[in-house]
Amino acid sequence: MNALTSRDVLRPGPKGFKAFAQRMVLALMPHFFTFLRRWKPVMKLGNNYLTSRYDDVREVFATDPAFGVIYKPHLDVIMGDQPFFLGMADTDQYRHDTDAMRKVVRPDDLPKLAAQTEAQAAQIVAQAGGKIDVVDTLVRRVTFTMLGDYLGVPDPPGGDLRVWGTRLFEFQFVDQGNDVELRKEVDQIAPALRLHIQNEIARRRIDPGKDDVLSRCLALQAEGDAAYSDDFIRTSLMGFIVGGPPQPPMVVPQAMEQLLRRPKVLAEAQAAARADDDERLRRYVLEAMRFDPLAPGLPRVALTDWTLGKGTSHAATIPAGAQVLAAFASAMMDPRRVANPRVFYPDRPASDYMHFGFGLHECFGRHINQATLHLMLKPLLKQPNLRRAPGREGKLSKNGPFAERLVVTYG
Repeated sequence: MNALTSRDVLRPGPKGFKAFAQRMVLALMPHFFTFLRRWKPVMKLGNNYLTSRYDDVREVFATDPAFGVIYKPHLDVIMGDQPFFLGMADTDQYRHDTDAMRKVVRPDDLPKLAAQTEAQAAQIVAQAGGKIDVVDTLVRRVTFTMLGDYLGVPDPPGGDLRVWGTRLFEFQFVDQGNDVELRKEVDQIAPALRLHIQNEIARRRIDPGKDDVLSRCLALQAEGDAAYSDDFIRTSLMGFIVGGPPQPPMVVPQAMEQLLRRPKVLAEAQAAARADDDERLRRYVLEAMRFDPLAPGLPRVALTDWTLGKGTSHAATIPAGAQVLAAFASAMMDPRRVANPRVFYPDRPASDYMHFGFGLHECFGRHINQATLHLMLKPLLKQPNLRRAPGREGKLSKNGPFAERLVVTYG
């Protein structure tokens, strides 16, 4: 895989005052959430509502008849109007499609994916010469290689999955303002990726090759299972490419940044890595992610009038058609349900975390994330004298919601 930097993968970020304002908003957001949890747990802004307490966020995620996902319009653009279960309500088709993909994305794949992730990360760290950009050189390269290989989707001729997948992710999950320039790129990338995957389907039907998700789908198709049409296979693989590998390069460098801010915690995480205590290391990375998760929250739309927090002093009726942001970043810092939320504590119960959502649309790939994210950092954490690089490059920089650069040195 060719070396790329965030300048190649991400669109140019804001400059000047706009960039400064963006950094300030991100810096002040935890304080804003603290205020909201105390004084205005359900905040109304026009026809939009922001909910910040743990119980209310879980209620939004768990009440599918009242709060639906808003992803379908952009998914239709990406998928060429083919349905993908991320945009569906709790319907028979949703259950059918997710069950079909669970037959080919299997729990017994996790040990192999974990081993592959650690081995590739170790090779990259060994070859980096004592200085590495955690975002691009390590995490993005490992993620796209591992998941592309597992799904059976190689880089397209003349293109790069890192660029295509990240751009489509931005359109699907970040762009709420209908960015004209982004849409122009999507209108080129989306059909090109659909064609690329369709060509792989045709090629692999003739030459099945290795065992991966695509080959398993085609084997079931050959056995006469009507669920695995070309449209379904193509759309599912494309959905996984868009929703999967762009995320670890966002959250894993942010977790590394949180460890670097806490020298004692970093030393403990390094001890777990050196002892090959993968479960302990996983807990450290998961807890680090709580302090800077993937996003402030996830959007939902009210499908009916619904009183959120019914029976509490802050109960609020959200009208049908209103958009709700379920701020899981705030929920994971709510002292009403999360003990000592500002303390780094790797032995927290699983219920304290909402990194991968909750309820019907909890991340489909959460088990892969749980098995691999910490192993992307493990070989790096094993290194002696691990520290930030001098100057600006040694501090995590962001481009909107995307981690952009974090350079560390070692040895």
